[in-house]
Amino acid sequence: MSTSGPTTLLVIAKEPLPGRVKTRLTPPFTPAEAAELAEAALRDTLCTLLALPARRRVLVLDGRPGPWLPTGIEVVAQSAGRLDERLAAAFGGCTGPALLIGMDTPQITAAHLAPVLSPDAWDGCDAWFGPADDGGFWALGLADPDPELVRGVPMSVPRTGAVQRRRLVDAGLTVRDLPALRDVDDAADAAHVAAAAPDGQFAAALARLTGAASR
Repeated sequence: MSTSGPTTLLVIAKEPLPGRVKTRLTPPFTPAEAAELAEAALRDTLCTLLALPARRRVLVLDGRPGPWLPTGIEVVAQSAGRLDERLAAAFGGCTGPALLIGMDTPQITAAHLAPVLSPDAWDGCDAWFGPADDGGFWALGLADPDPELVRGVPMSVPRTGAVQRRRLVDAGLTVRDLPALRDVDDAADAAHVAAAAPDGQFAAALARLTGAASR
C-alpha cells in the first residue's frame, strides 16, 4: 500500500442510516435498502483512498463510525451549518494540499485521481476540479485549502459546479480539471455507476437488492 504523499485526502459523508442517506433512492428502494447502498458506496470510496499515496486520509463524518470503517482512516466530525460551511471547515482543518471528494461516486479509481496525486500535481497548479454530470462537482483539490474559496457557494443546485469553478478562477487560481463523473442520486444513477464499477461493493449491493426485488 502506498502511504506517503503531500496531499491530504478528505471524504465528506453521512453515517449510512435509513432515512438519513440517499433519500432520492426511495422509491424504488426502501430506506433500509438505500442506506445499504450508501454504506457500500462509502466502503468502496474509502477502500480506494487506502490504496492511494496521501499525507492523511480523513473521513469528515456526520454521525458515528460503524463496522464499515476500515483501518487507516482518520475520522473527524463535520461542523454545523450549510453544506458549503461544512466543506469550508473540512478544508480549514488541513495544512498543505487537500483533495475532497464525496461518498456518491463509488466508481472512482486510482486512475481517476492519479493526476492530482502525481509528484508534479501541484507544480503550477492551485486547484483541481472534478465536475459531476448533474452540474455539481465530485472532487475539489486546493493547494492552499482556504475555506473562503468554498464558503458561500450554493450547493445542490444545477449551477453548483460552475459557480465553484468560477470562484476558483476569480480568485486568480490556476485550475486543472479531472474527468466528469456521475453521482449516485437516483435509481438510474445507481445502475449507471454500478455498471461503471461492476466489481465494487456498490455494484454487488445493487445486484443483490434488485435481484431480491425481481423474485
